[in-house]
Amino acid sequence: MLIVNGLRTKAGGPVGFEFGGGEIIAVRGPSGSGKSLMLRAIADLDPAEGEVSLDGIPRARIPAPEWRRRVAFVPAESGWWDDRVGAHFPDGSDNSALIEALGLDPAVLDWEVRRLSTGERHRLAIARALALEPGVWLFDEPTAALDAVAARRVEAVIRQGRDRGAAILLVTHDDVQAARLADRTLTMADGRLVAPEGVT
Repeated sequence: MLIVNGLRTKAGGPVGFEFGGGEIIAVRGPSGSGKSLMLRAIADLDPAEGEVSLDGIPRARIPAPEWRRRVAFVPAESGWWDDRVGAHFPDGSDNSALIEALGLDPAVLDWEVRRLSTGERHRLAIARALALEPGVWLFDEPTAALDAVAARRVEAVIRQGRDRGAAILLVTHDDVQAARLADRTLTMADGRLVAPEGVT
């Protein structure tokens, strides 16, 4: 269970909601309404006021690297800090099945990052985040940069994550995708969630 209470970012607030394992929530709203900033604040990547807790433990009591392992954030545009793809994945882990599920050959781990297309980079950013086996998945526009086939593969991985008990929060501008994936949808405007259910 992830609980967000009184969260304030540069976009405004407060924001409050909660969701548990096996649930997908879609967050909708116009550009600039604060959706991405909210995800970054939950992931402890930007300064913010308010409280976030996971399974009853306040984020302040969990070291930042451990929090980011448990609460994984995949931005719309991924960053890469090494020349080779495989260096971005945990040592000793076998990520072949996940990479194949996303429509890529596991041999891609031996490639240089500069060889990747935009869509390949994004799918591999998803794979490297999920390789840590987080309990909470935060996605900012997970399929916006992908063609239809790759987008379906990413959606399938998201559904599988829900089926295995992950709590998933995704920002999307796609009404059809929100309806297809989400168990419930929250709407953001001016830095606040305005959907009627479960929001403070």
